[in-house]
Amino acid sequence: MNDQQNKKFRILLVEDNPADISLTKEALNRNEIVNEIHVVHNGVEALNFLEKKSRPDLIFLDLNLPKMTGLEVLKEIKEHEKFRRIPVIILTISTNEEDLIKAYDLHANCYINKPLEIKEFYDIMSSIVNFFFITVKLSNI
Repeated sequence: MNDQQNKKFRILLVEDNPADISLTKEALNRNEIVNEIHVVHNGVEALNFLEKKSRPDLIFLDLNLPKMTGLEVLKEIKEHEKFRRIPVIILTISTNEEDLIKAYDLHANCYINKPLEIKEFYDIMSSIVNFFFITVKLSNI
């Protein structure tokens, strides 16, 4: 049993679509492991949040964002010594192979296409939370 199982985790959700925000929060709240979900609506807000707030344990990042694309945000995060070890999960509707390749080239931890079925979305979110918060050991620095 992982020693992280007793810890409560913080997630940063970078998403501009209100329906996707609501669905993602609902899916994450179904899991008792997560206790803080912070939402920002664009890439600039995401970087400001990281600089000014407490460090999240995991970031869900959409690609299609105003002000800065998700790929630009990902690049900034992974180039920043303080943030590069935070797992970043690309959660997007984009099925563009070029986006997928760029995301992995920029060191995304995984790339997930948002499923159309709500149950499938809940299952995916549960799998992600269980994997990152129970199975693997995360860095706190």
